[in-house]
Amino acid sequence: MARDSDDTPRKKGKGSQIVVWVLMAMLVVGLGGFGVTNFGGGLTSIGRVGDREIDTNSYARALQQELSALSAQFGQNISLSQAQSLGMDRQVLQSLVAQTALDNEAARVRLSVGDAVVAQRITESPAFQGTAGRFDRETYRFTLDRNNLTESAYEASLRADVARQLLTGAVAGGFVAPAPLTDTLYNWVGERRGFSLLQLTVQDLAAPVAEPTEEALAAFYETNIARFTAPEAKRIRYAALLPDAIAADQPVDDETLRRMYDSRIADFVQPERRLVERLIYPSAEAAAEAMTRLEGGEAFETLVAERGLDLEDIDLGDVAQEELGAAGEAVFTLDGPGVVGPFDSTLGPALFRMNAILAAQEISFDDARPDLAIEIQADAARRSIADRVETIDDMLAGGSTLEEVAQDQGMVIDTVDYVASEPAPEGIAAYPAFRTAADRLAEGDFPEAVLLADGGVVALQFVELVPAAPIPFETARDAVVAAYTADATAKALADRAVEVKAAVEGGGSLGAFGIVQRTASIAREGFVESAPPELMTAVFAMAPGDLRVIEGAGFVGLVRLDEVMPAAQDGEEVAALKEAISAQVEQALAQDALQLFSNALTEEAGIFLDQNAINAVHAQFN
Repeated sequence: MARDSDDTPRKKGKGSQIVVWVLMAMLVVGLGGFGVTNFGGGLTSIGRVGDREIDTNSYARALQQELSALSAQFGQNISLSQAQSLGMDRQVLQSLVAQTALDNEAARVRLSVGDAVVAQRITESPAFQGTAGRFDRETYRFTLDRNNLTESAYEASLRADVARQLLTGAVAGGFVAPAPLTDTLYNWVGERRGFSLLQLTVQDLAAPVAEPTEEALAAFYETNIARFTAPEAKRIRYAALLPDAIAADQPVDDETLRRMYDSRIADFVQPERRLVERLIYPSAEAAAEAMTRLEGGEAFETLVAERGLDLEDIDLGDVAQEELGAAGEAVFTLDGPGVVGPFDSTLGPALFRMNAILAAQEISFDDARPDLAIEIQADAARRSIADRVETIDDMLAGGSTLEEVAQDQGMVIDTVDYVASEPAPEGIAAYPAFRTAADRLAEGDFPEAVLLADGGVVALQFVELVPAAPIPFETARDAVVAAYTADATAKALADRAVEVKAAVEGGGSLGAFGIVQRTASIAREGFVESAPPELMTAVFAMAPGDLRVIEGAGFVGLVRLDEVMPAAQDGEEVAALKEAISAQVEQALAQDALQLFSNALTEEAGIFLDQNAINAVHAQFN
């Protein structure tokens, strides 16, 4: 059957690690099918800490779990070799070593839990519940059997898991964040700054950048040859059938179009609607007082700010009269923007501001017909392709070439040089399913039908590996000219920024050199549109009055720090932020303590790792 390459791994669950392994094995990876549940030949451990062995299957399951998480993060299947380049295997091994050290210590001090606790954990686990939503012994046995676990082995592992949790809780519990540290971090996070920014553009240059000579372009090309080198690519021959290619050929029935139009009449015939904001108050008296202030000239935005809200918090969007309840008639009586109220709403007394009138609209059947026809034809095209997928798969499995399949099924044959790291692929390579299949594709693989997100189908065949190579100067000339000009412009703007900086420091006005963008107050995590990240880094490293040149990708400017505003010290938001910081500090202290404790246990107990066994596990993933 066709393979859908858009499957995404599930997220890791919570709870005890053994239960996670069971759920992951049962719901996601099926380690029995993966081939890592039984190594045979007495290969039961990859090492030990003290008297405690590190189970081989535990290491394999942990590796598979992390591979699934990485694949979900990157949006494509990640191989073990790719994960190893990121150090994932070492992190998994370190985690298991630390866990085993804790298990060894728990056994040494004879820390354990009774049968009642183990039974409770098992009966409460969702993995072992039957159709009635309660613990079911047959489900329990079946789940363990599917994952090559015996009841005694699983229960022993669960008992050890709970004991380890008790040990780590004793080590990592009870930490309190020091108040001076919390205050220092809060003051750092809560500080705000105000600054003035002057962005320089080519219009600020005394003269435009000179046109480059052929000699200058050639020298620039040679010096920056890495910028004009095509990366290594897989040359892939493919046969594709996409809905857009056959949609126009699909028949359209007027009766079907009319039924579709009638069933969605609300999309085509809409009454007058209005853009409305709703400001809610705790009582009718408070709302009436606010309306009185508005009538006296108070700005609506001031009332919104007093309620601790932003305009987007009170925006109802475009609404019909009946959606506004008691306020509907008053709002729709307005012939222009205005405020009415107070009126009762589902959340309490409120003022309603109407900002714009959206006239009623009616799209006739004749006007809607072309769009409805396209929609029906596209759906028919997807169904037509779905009907051909099995035939395409059967032909490929039977040894038909891509060309033969394409001719028989009306597919298009083409070739693409696929680059896995290409940031914005176009054409067939823009489909995530194609990219996933192309990443897996290797020399000698037989073509296989792959379903695409829009209902299309494609079959891929490896042609050759195209090595990285410089793009000939003649071919890359336009890109060389663009890069040369961009570099020369950036240098000229940087020189101009230095000149402006000197002039301002000599007593000149920053505004005399262009339009200055002023930011009255901004936090460390804030950003300024079109400005590079270097701007905020500079702003929070400057002293009031300092002036700096800021350079980034496509940006050159000058920033002057105008004001430093210390963090607020009173209010509910301050208390909430301090509490959050304190919780993070306590968590970090607990993690550090646990890490130091497990490191000490490992060093005291001694560690042995069997690299041959580890390599044997890795070999199962290749």
